[in-house]
Amino acid sequence: MRKNIVAGNWKMNCDLSETDYLISRLMEQKLDPSVQVIVTPPFTNLHHTYHLLKSMPIGVAAQNMHQEEGGAYTGEVSAKMLKSIGVETVILGHSERRAYFGEDNALLAKKVTTALTEGMTVIFCFGEELQERKEGRHFDVVKQQLKEGLFHIAEGDWSRLVLAYEPVWAIGTGETASPDQAQEMHHFIRETIAEAYNADISENVSILYGGSVKPNNAAEIFGKPDVDGGLIGGASLKADDFAAIVNAFH
Repeated sequence: MRKNIVAGNWKMNCDLSETDYLISRLMEQKLDPSVQVIVTPPFTNLHHTYHLLKSMPIGVAAQNMHQEEGGAYTGEVSAKMLKSIGVETVILGHSERRAYFGEDNALLAKKVTTALTEGMTVIFCFGEELQERKEGRHFDVVKQQLKEGLFHIAEGDWSRLVLAYEPVWAIGTGETASPDQAQEMHHFIRETIAEAYNADISENVSILYGGSVKPNNAAEIFGKPDVDGGLIGGASLKADDFAAIVNAFH
C-alpha cells in the first residue's frame, strides 16, 4: 500500500545543540497524521534524535551505511550499528554520495542487499544530471540506475523499499522539475518496475520527489498521481517550512 512520505535529509548540518533546537521546534508543529514523517540527522546525532522522538510519530533514518557487516573500514557505519540504536531506515544512492564519493550502481546494489538482509527499510535515490536531460537521455539513465541498483532484489523485498527520484540539476540549486516533469518521470518509473516485476509492486511502492521542494511548490508537486511525497533538503532544516511541506498533500 502506497504511503505519503516526507523525509528530511539534514545532510552535514546541525551539531548537537542545533539538533535539539530543530527537534524541539518540530515537536511543536501540527503534522498531518496520515503522512509518514522521517528525519535523517548526521551519524553523530542519530541516537540522540531517536530518543528525543521515541514517543512522537516521526521516524529517524540514516543518510548512508557501509555494504559490509563489519571489519576494517575506518570511519564507516554498518547496518547492525544503526539497528542497535533504533535506526532501521537508511538513505542509499543519494546524488551527493554518487558524485562526491564515487558510489556507482554496482556498489549501491551491494548496499541495498546488505540493508534488506539486515531487515532495514531503504530509501533509494536516483536521477539524471542536467546534461543527460538536455541530451534527452534522462529516461535511459534512470532505467539503468534502477536496473543495476535495485532489480536484483526479490519481489518480497519491495515492501521495505521507498524510491526517491531526484533530478541532480534541481538539488540545492533552486531549480525544480515542473510538476508535470516530475509526474512524467514517476509514471515512467512505475512502468519500468512493472516491466521488471509486476504491476502490483509498481503501484504499491512509494515514489518521492527530491529537488528544491519548498512550501510554495509542494502542494502542486504532491498533487500529481504518481508522486507520493518528497525527500527534502534545505527546507527540512526549518521546522515551519518542513511542517508546511508535510501538510501540503491535498
